[in-house]
Amino acid sequence: MPFQQAQQAEPAEPAGQGRPDEHAEHAPLVRLTRPVRLTRPVSPPQPTRRVPQVQRIELAAGGVRLSGLLALPPDTPPRAVLVALHGSGMAAGYFHGQADASTSLLSLAAGTGYAALALDRPGYGASARLLPHGLCLTEQARCVRAALRAYAAERETGAGFLLVGHSLGGKVALTTAATAGRDDGLLGVDVSGVGARWAVPPDRLAALRHRPDPRLHWGPLTLYPPDTFRLARDFVAPVPAREAEEIPDWPGRYAEVARRIRVPVRFTFAEYERLWAWDPPALRELTGSLTAPLVRIDHEPDAGHNISLGHTARRHHLRLLDFLEECRTRAGA
Repeated sequence: MPFQQAQQAEPAEPAGQGRPDEHAEHAPLVRLTRPVRLTRPVSPPQPTRRVPQVQRIELAAGGVRLSGLLALPPDTPPRAVLVALHGSGMAAGYFHGQADASTSLLSLAAGTGYAALALDRPGYGASARLLPHGLCLTEQARCVRAALRAYAAERETGAGFLLVGHSLGGKVALTTAATAGRDDGLLGVDVSGVGARWAVPPDRLAALRHRPDPRLHWGPLTLYPPDTFRLARDFVAPVPAREAEEIPDWPGRYAEVARRIRVPVRFTFAEYERLWAWDPPALRELTGSLTAPLVRIDHEPDAGHNISLGHTARRHHLRLLDFLEECRTRAGA
């Protein structure tokens, strides 16, 4: 990710890439092509006063070991387990931002009674040496499912797992949900920074592999707390080659993945999301293939693509936990 470039002066905002029209704020974001049953959200518990500890962890995952970060609720069994998958060129630390303690999804989730596990995806962290070229989406999903089984064999999971994915991690989360069985204990999937249609032309998308554009990945730099880019160097990582090769192919694969998801699904689009289109036609395309029992599309104002590192991260994470509690209630927990 372009941290050195992002530390320069705030870039100008590209015109009209992927944003809804000027009236979208006052109209439904999407006209669904089929009935989708929506339910009222159930607020998660209030945070506890004790600050949960975040520890490093490794899990067996089908022949490899995945590293990550784990936060557990103090002195109580977890209500459920939130499993977070980072984007391309990042690592598990993305979900435990240090520039502002309030941006940590791990601490917030554990403080409200959930276990929170952020995994270094295959090709990152502890698995980088064994998998220097990474894995394709299908293989990554298989590893994630194996890691969840290993976690469940050793620790309490409460009502089950909610998969959370950002950017390319969102693709892995959706692919994992599409291939999950009933015995995997999956409650739902919540993703941000990913859609069904690119908002950038193919030639520019190809160029981004060699020269990332901070205007697309970050948006205005004022959206992020001071020191974000300096501290984020701790979890920046090279993008594995097999992962990079597949990046342009997602729009052609999305419909088949979406049709196989059988758990509630939520998409969040940041106001300054520039990589993915989220105007009304794009959102109709996004939902048209879904057969999930619950579909939700949310909009996060004053946020960029890297939504969990920005000033509005806590608000976004509270909405995410609200969705988790809703999934938990629907599952009869």
